[in-house]
Amino acid sequence: MRFRTDTALITGSIAPLITPFTDSGALDTASLRRLVRWQIAAGSHGLSIGGSTGEPSAQTIAERIEAIETVADENNDRVPFIPGTGSAKLDETLEITAAARAAGADAALIITPYYARPTQEALYRWYGTIAGEFPDLPIIMYNVPSRTAVDLDPSTVARLHRDFDNIVGIKETTKDFEHFSRVIFEAGESISVWSGIELLCLPLLALGGVGFVSAVSNIAPHTVARMYELWTAGDHDGARALHYALHPLVDLLFVETNPAPVKWVLHQQGRIASPHVRSPLITPTPAGIDKIETLLGQASTILTEEKAFSTILTEEKAL
Repeated sequence: MRFRTDTALITGSIAPLITPFTDSGALDTASLRRLVRWQIAAGSHGLSIGGSTGEPSAQTIAERIEAIETVADENNDRVPFIPGTGSAKLDETLEITAAARAAGADAALIITPYYARPTQEALYRWYGTIAGEFPDLPIIMYNVPSRTAVDLDPSTVARLHRDFDNIVGIKETTKDFEHFSRVIFEAGESISVWSGIELLCLPLLALGGVGFVSAVSNIAPHTVARMYELWTAGDHDGARALHYALHPLVDLLFVETNPAPVKWVLHQQGRIASPHVRSPLITPTPAGIDKIETLLGQASTILTEEKAFSTILTEEKAL
């Protein structure tokens, strides 16, 4: 939790890890540990688990906590760790958040409560209650209206950031780019904003965003991290080139429901033991696999570079 007291250090590419399962559907902590080691070695600037890509709604509270504890242990404070700890129920959210704090998380990423469609005042009280329960833990709001059926208004974001010292930022997963701008305008430059929309990761940096939580980093962690590094170093042309090179992999994520395509690719690469996703999701259909393979071919240059980088890392570790 060495980044907990200085959240300004939580920037760049925060990889939202998938949650690996065995073929029988059990939590696969061995594969999860391998993913953590690979992500850190590949240059990801931080780690998360338990967001949409991690299938949290298909897991028990105990399983979510075990996954969080596994990542925290394997990470061992090497990079910032911001697990998703929210659910549609307040008691569950508090329980998982408490476990994340105890495990050493640097901040908690808390989704807007889904299905209930609360008002803005209700959302204010929801986040205010959580912030009040954990005054020593930075809270990052997670706005993803396509999955929750509720949109956290910029004015509500600003109000929460103003009223609670430990509500430090927000992950915005909305394709409304004007929304990003209004959040920063209304909340002020002290708020940290990360993009959860892959094709808006780079543009958000121009508005003052501090980074992104991009599911494509599950496949191309070095490239996604490098895109951020090039932008912040002033090489905007280089960053844009990577942004466009990543397009096929972004499309791959959503050939069928995320994270099924990602898990299929990681399994093919030998990074996880099984491509299993829990019901109601299914592994990619034959038609979906055909599309995935086509997109992998279109991203061959990026993937070749990622493979070469991984080989170098392995060789250096062996020395």
